[in-house]
Amino acid sequence: MISHLLLRAAQNKKLENLVSGHPLTRGLVSRYVAGVSCEEAIRVARQMKSEGIDVSLDLLGEQVEDLAESSVATDQYIETVHAIAEQAPGSTVSVKLSQLGIAVDPQACAKNLDRLLEAAEEVGVLVEVDMEHSSVGRPTLETFREALPRHPNTRVAIQAAMRRTPEDLESFTDIKPRLRLVKGAYDEPLSRALRDRKEITAQYLFLADWVLAHCPDPAFGTHDDVCIEHAKKAAAAAGVGKRDFEFQMLYGVRRDVQRQLVREGYRVRVYVPFGTQWYPYLMRRMAERPANLLFFLRSVVGR
Repeated sequence: MISHLLLRAAQNKKLENLVSGHPLTRGLVSRYVAGVSCEEAIRVARQMKSEGIDVSLDLLGEQVEDLAESSVATDQYIETVHAIAEQAPGSTVSVKLSQLGIAVDPQACAKNLDRLLEAAEEVGVLVEVDMEHSSVGRPTLETFREALPRHPNTRVAIQAAMRRTPEDLESFTDIKPRLRLVKGAYDEPLSRALRDRKEITAQYLFLADWVLAHCPDPAFGTHDDVCIEHAKKAAAAAGVGKRDFEFQMLYGVRRDVQRQLVREGYRVRVYVPFGTQWYPYLMRRMAERPANLLFFLRSVVGR
């Protein structure tokens, strides 16, 4: 119930304005968001790299309303790519196709994505395509599929909660993509997605086995101890080395686990968000882990 309410809150503009303008939320934001500028995010990336943790920079933003906005967003992503190449090599960039115009004009979005991927390849930076709400999920997957033959090193996120995910994975026959398996962080109808947490976890474990058996360099986006331990054991059973897949987590979440995985010899990549549009992102993070809500409330009341 709490998770559902938080996901609804992520779409509430009045609540966003109230929370965003509250000075006492700054402590919370700084815990989970690297800053408002790319320069601040790069500093975090370099610090984490010194600790043996790789980074994927995540430019926060929501769905654009016209193609002019999508071009601006694409330029911002390309600027981020160049900053990574110059100042934080080894980092990747995470892109939301809703910012590149997928809901406005899928063909224009595909051109924007190609422009970004070409710019990234020129400087040796890898790109990870986020999977968003199901309203843009199908076009996102198809746009990724079209780009895959030209940019096979691009990774896409797949949500275990979505009912179509097993079918989607089986549909990649010619080229097996690099995948990031996540549970899913959007408020979806029961007809499209599993809602029970135990069912979602069970689906995640099943798909983890499939991904390890069929896809190159898989990534497991999870903070769940059950999923982490399963991925370790499943990889070992499949003969997949510790450096041949990676765990991906979110900035500010379970830092102790991130460091422990590095000590054990696993690859770890942390998604480091930056930008001014942090509110929807933060609400979804709390929905994934409602225990974060207590920290949020304490920040608001100044305790």
